[in-house]
Amino acid sequence: MDSGAIHRKNERRPYGPLADSWRTYRLVAGMWIRSTMTYRASFALTLVTSFCVTFFDFVVILLMFGQVKGLGGFGFAEVALLYGTAGTSFGIADLTMGSLQRMGKRVRDGSLDTFLMRPAPLLAQVAADKFALRRFGRVAQGLLVLVWSLLLLDVEWTPLKVLLLPVTVASGTVIFASVMVLGASTLFWMQDAAEVTNSFTYGGNTLLQYPPTIFAQELVRGVVYVVPLAFVSWLPALYVLGRPAPAGVPEWAAFVSPLVAAVCCGVAGLAWRAGIRSYRSTGS
Repeated sequence: MDSGAIHRKNERRPYGPLADSWRTYRLVAGMWIRSTMTYRASFALTLVTSFCVTFFDFVVILLMFGQVKGLGGFGFAEVALLYGTAGTSFGIADLTMGSLQRMGKRVRDGSLDTFLMRPAPLLAQVAADKFALRRFGRVAQGLLVLVWSLLLLDVEWTPLKVLLLPVTVASGTVIFASVMVLGASTLFWMQDAAEVTNSFTYGGNTLLQYPPTIFAQELVRGVVYVVPLAFVSWLPALYVLGRPAPAGVPEWAAFVSPLVAAVCCGVAGLAWRAGIRSYRSTGS
């Protein structure tokens, strides 16, 4: 199939129905999971390794609080809550959409054409390809820290705060996943810019693990109004902890994470569609 035909086919099918996308993702991911579980001892080893490697990030915080009583006015349990919510959301997004980091390579070597020729939604195929179940170690580590922080915190729980936590994790997952899709979309034009996306995903996850009070206000405003990563954990967590929002940010911003996630999905979808339409393949 020549590049023009691929492009015309792609324009007719930039997306598939939601049900088709889920079915495609489930089938492709299931294939890679079955392949992984063929060697269970190897999988168990890589899973434990992934858990331990990510846990070292939290060890840094443990060592830090061995020397100080607070960080930016936040206690250990409060920082652990920030770490747990951000880490869990990012872990789930990385587990489900992490394969999008390979988009630049697929565009360069022409392997993306193979996905375009299949009668299935492109995004679902690319996101599920080479599904790495070992990344679940990051999710488990984030959940462990989150549960630990909840046991340590002395918070006056209300039904609203209890409901806000799972909503925050779910919304944060969607926000991180949308940033990954947006970053993958830019790789249609800049095939070697994967590290730029990583600075917002992996870098954003690291940023959100620490209190906003230790950062410059310009940076805090940037992750609220430009790249809305603050809605992943900072703003909802501050409400749960009974702490004020950063200067210039209204208190009700803690409750709009689902809306921000929906907007991010829309922007990422438009960017993905624009990227597909601009793709001309490698030729034949």
